[in-house]
Amino acid sequence: MRNLALILLTIIYTLFSPMKSNGQLLSQQEIAILTNTQLPSAIRELKSFMELPNLSRNMEHIRQNMNWCLKTFDDLGFKTQVLTTDGVPFVLAEQSYGKEKTVLFYLQIDGQPVDPAEWDQEDPFKPVLKKPDGEGGWTSLPWSAIDGAIDPEWRIFGRSASDSKGPAMSFITALKIMTREGMPHDFNIKVIMDFQEEISSPKLPLTVQNHKEAFQADMLVVMDGARHISNLPTLAFGARGIATATLRVFGANNALHSGQYGNFAPNPVFKLSKLIAGLKDDDGRVTLPGFYEGITLSAEEKAILAQVPEDMVQIQQDFGIASPEKVGTTLQEALQYPTLNIRGLKAAWVGTDVRTIIPDEAIAEIDMRLVPESDGKRLMELLRQYILDQGYHLVEGEPTPEDRASYPKLAAFTYKVGYSAYRTEFDSPIGKWLVKAHEVAFGSAPVRMRTTGGSQPISPFISTLGVPAVSVRIPNPDNNIHGPNENFRLQNFREGIQIALSILTTSPF
Repeated sequence: MRNLALILLTIIYTLFSPMKSNGQLLSQQEIAILTNTQLPSAIRELKSFMELPNLSRNMEHIRQNMNWCLKTFDDLGFKTQVLTTDGVPFVLAEQSYGKEKTVLFYLQIDGQPVDPAEWDQEDPFKPVLKKPDGEGGWTSLPWSAIDGAIDPEWRIFGRSASDSKGPAMSFITALKIMTREGMPHDFNIKVIMDFQEEISSPKLPLTVQNHKEAFQADMLVVMDGARHISNLPTLAFGARGIATATLRVFGANNALHSGQYGNFAPNPVFKLSKLIAGLKDDDGRVTLPGFYEGITLSAEEKAILAQVPEDMVQIQQDFGIASPEKVGTTLQEALQYPTLNIRGLKAAWVGTDVRTIIPDEAIAEIDMRLVPESDGKRLMELLRQYILDQGYHLVEGEPTPEDRASYPKLAAFTYKVGYSAYRTEFDSPIGKWLVKAHEVAFGSAPVRMRTTGGSQPISPFISTLGVPAVSVRIPNPDNNIHGPNENFRLQNFREGIQIALSILTTSPF
């Protein structure tokens, strides 16, 4: 029930009193009350937002979500514009309050592809409210349940619940609260909305370059990414970059009967298996010479990483693994190094579709997560050279009959470097401001991660605009990101609104 007296007091204080002496407009209690009052309607708005399909490569999906964003920020009184590069739109919303400084906020709007058959609901784009059933599963609830007492353990299931419409709605809800209550702003606000983050935002670098003045700001706050595994409020001061590759190893020019031609026709799966097995040693370290070149961790840096609350035994137990790879001595140390991952394998059929054949090709999809000290092109060229050193002849596209007749080891290798890694210092002005905002909202400092394991398209802003960036992490870490049954815990949504409201009402300057 809304505490009208305290809300009225808050409004009066906001309208007629200056900022508190520490640059803070609202107290922890006031932030909590304003958030709780808005939460039911915010949940309904998030449900409606999630009902818009948002696949990155679907231009009709992009158009629908773009129009939603335009209307939402127009209604909030923002000046909006669509910046288009090679047919791909970005929405930039801006509100000037006559202040000297400006903060740019980044919102991801798109989501990963879905396989509806793998979801425990009718449609991944029809959100479902669920509660724990006490046996490790979930029971659906009617949406009217949010009109009563909201259990913090309830979750919204649906594509982009946590990645990343939930965080976007947390920020938008905080803006709506400030607009409704007539609260003053201590800085100008710009908001960039990205509709192709899940495919590495290929048009973002050129868009930022072509519209440098429009994006100009003093700081960049990224409203994207899940919390630390502890699910405590989290700030990430960096993110890895990403590069991807496809490796195809060829066998015969068509699939062959395994009985008729076994022991005669080479199976490309065995060749591919040997290739990828040689990429890591028994400790999980990448074997490519120079892969970790230039990366060292000082005692001081290790001490900073050790401050992140992690129980390695518990993590291993939660993941169901006997021991981790030994790239670093802890999870946080491991995140400071580039990775080489096999993200997908394909050869013929499995399960009920299995067939007694020798496949004609075997495919490995690869990703590398990059750190500031590593160069994606150099690492991918190391991988290319490794394949050549194993005696393979590389072709572009499909091999010709002449290729097939001449080379017993035949493959195709293509790669793409997405975006670079970034890292901001803990004691930077943006870092101090966001830590202070967390302390205001929750009464304690957040978990500070030097970098996150995931990738974000933030480097174009840093390299072109020269602004520092930090990401505010809101979703629960067990949100099934990118997979079936993606979800967003309602307590995380509540806290997301609280921290967004605290950020917007705490002075960074």
